[in-house]
Amino acid sequence: MKLTDMIKKRANKFNAAATTVDNKKFDSKLEASYYTYLKTLRRIGDVKYFLIQVPIVLPGGKKYVCDFLVFYEDGRVEYVDVKGRETELFKLKKSVVEAQYPIKIKVVKKGDF
Repeated sequence: MKLTDMIKKRANKFNAAATTVDNKKFDSKLEASYYTYLKTLRRIGDVKYFLIQVPIVLPGGKKYVCDFLVFYEDGRVEYVDVKGRETELFKLKKSVVEAQYPIKIKVVKKGDF
């Protein structure tokens, strides 16, 4: 591999492997697995539909991107972020989103689904 290729290739800070499923790129295998899980819930009728990488505007022009916005058949709506590890920046942005909007972000980790 050339040095320029190594510089261009963005390494994940926690060594998560980017994964592609259904021509959709996910930051980690865990996030891709949750996507597959949601597809199964949709197929069996528990989930109506879901959105991927939903931006939420924060004060100061910043944004938070939620991994999934899930709409259940029973009317529930969940904002879901899939995390292998919660960084301090994530915790801060999550708290700002939850203070700014009437939503609660569900954090999903390995073994939760």
